[in-house]
Amino acid sequence: MSTSSFSRRTLLRSIAAGGAAMAAPSVLAACSTSSATHDVGNAGKKLAPWPAYVPFAGPAPDLPGTADGIQPGYLSYPKNLVSAVHDKPGKGETLKVMSITYGTPPKPAGENKFWAAINEALGVNIEFTVVPDADYMTKMATMMAGNDLPDLINFGGGHTLPREADFVAAKCADLSEYLSGDAIKAYPNLANLPTYVWQDMGHIGGRLYGIPVQRSAPGNCLWINNDVFTAAGMKDGWSADDFTEVAKNATHGKKYGLGSSAPLLFGETMHTMAFGAPQGWKLDGSAFVSAYTTDEYRAALEFMSKLRQAGVYNPNVLGTSTVDTKTYFYNGTVASMVDGFGALSTSIPSIKDAFVLDAAVPYTPSNGAKPGMQRAKGAWGYTVLKKTTPDRIKLILRVLDYLAAPFGTKEYELNHFGVEGTHFTRDQNGSPIPTDLGLVENPVQLPVKYLCDAPQVLYLPGRPDVVKRNHAWQLKVAPMLVRNPTWGLQSANNSKVGAAIDTLRTDTVGSIIAGRKPLSAWDGTVKKMKSMGLDRIAEDYAKDYASNH
Repeated sequence: MSTSSFSRRTLLRSIAAGGAAMAAPSVLAACSTSSATHDVGNAGKKLAPWPAYVPFAGPAPDLPGTADGIQPGYLSYPKNLVSAVHDKPGKGETLKVMSITYGTPPKPAGENKFWAAINEALGVNIEFTVVPDADYMTKMATMMAGNDLPDLINFGGGHTLPREADFVAAKCADLSEYLSGDAIKAYPNLANLPTYVWQDMGHIGGRLYGIPVQRSAPGNCLWINNDVFTAAGMKDGWSADDFTEVAKNATHGKKYGLGSSAPLLFGETMHTMAFGAPQGWKLDGSAFVSAYTTDEYRAALEFMSKLRQAGVYNPNVLGTSTVDTKTYFYNGTVASMVDGFGALSTSIPSIKDAFVLDAAVPYTPSNGAKPGMQRAKGAWGYTVLKKTTPDRIKLILRVLDYLAAPFGTKEYELNHFGVEGTHFTRDQNGSPIPTDLGLVENPVQLPVKYLCDAPQVLYLPGRPDVVKRNHAWQLKVAPMLVRNPTWGLQSANNSKVGAAIDTLRTDTVGSIIAGRKPLSAWDGTVKKMKSMGLDRIAEDYAKDYASNH
């Protein structure tokens, strides 16, 4: 799943799995201790070659995907699984890992059968520090400012940290010699990651520092309780006015048509792109234009403000976590929420057929713009390794290669479903069906899939109806998907001030929609963002783009 914002008002809830919560200073204070800058741009540099792409010859899909990320659909589970890894990656070594999570924190290692099974399969002892999405910026900034780094660090989830690229270049292992060109073939499951995934992750200073976490084409979308929205008057080809009426009709008593949280920011990504705003940036000739300076973005803020004034959002959005919003959505308190398309696989078993889950097609906005939808970054995030010996780098790459084992393999089954008889049973067609334990011990609570993952497929155990419906939806919205042209590019100015600019932006957006500031406050914020460095970031991207293209 991806999010687009962070609220400083959210309290620290970071949890070191199996240990105590760790206190952290503010984001800016934490980052001020690491002021060194590095030439992270790619302009004028010889770029490390992209890793070779060697696709896995797996089971043929029932519903074909596309080369640019529409997911292949499987109506049934493969009957004959193969092994993608023939030797345990490790020999009892301990690996310290830090990753974001969107679920509830996992049970401690000694009480968690899924964790134990993953450790056994990998031949290592993983010590997980799990960072809830709401606390990501603060906790990661504290880690970056310190000297005791984990072995593996996951960056991503839609967040960009202050001086992130500088940190990676200074403190993390350059993996180019292990990944570029044919070198990747030593790790065949990593070689199965399509080239566009590596390109969207990009180079830092011309080098490859990370292993990308692949995502398919659909990005953040509006997940709806179809039962409620249909009863409220939802229809094909709806307008912004229609959307408002449906949200109002779905709101009554203590139930609300729209659900959101502080990180999801009133569904900002979905609404601004429905109003025709770019995803972050647009390329105008050879110049980069920030979405936040466009009339379309401002029009969407006005629309969301009117929705909030109509009382269709759950109360206290800016004081609500995404985990709590999911709970409200599943139990019917809210009838919709914006989330990444990957949420489908965890939402279906959590809802337990209480209602029909669907992703909505974007509405036609009132400003006359062509509605768009977020195309997911091919690399949702990436995992870096702290500097260490070549042998230990190879060990960690073998671990990540195991986690990237593709659909149709025994390793994929363990990574995604757990242990048969413990975390899942099989139905009459052989599909793995989660047990009650499997709903609380899985790769969301223990987020191994955010360290590395197989290319995504559209498969829901025992639910071919859901696969067909959502594959058809992907094909329908494919022409609406809008890519961010800055993906894979570097900006020294964005590394320095991008996070501070985004904090100003999200604070202002939240305040306007919540009614604490007038819409006119946005104009002043745009001017301030430009003075803070937004224009210089645009210039950086233009130079880096010219070098890469």
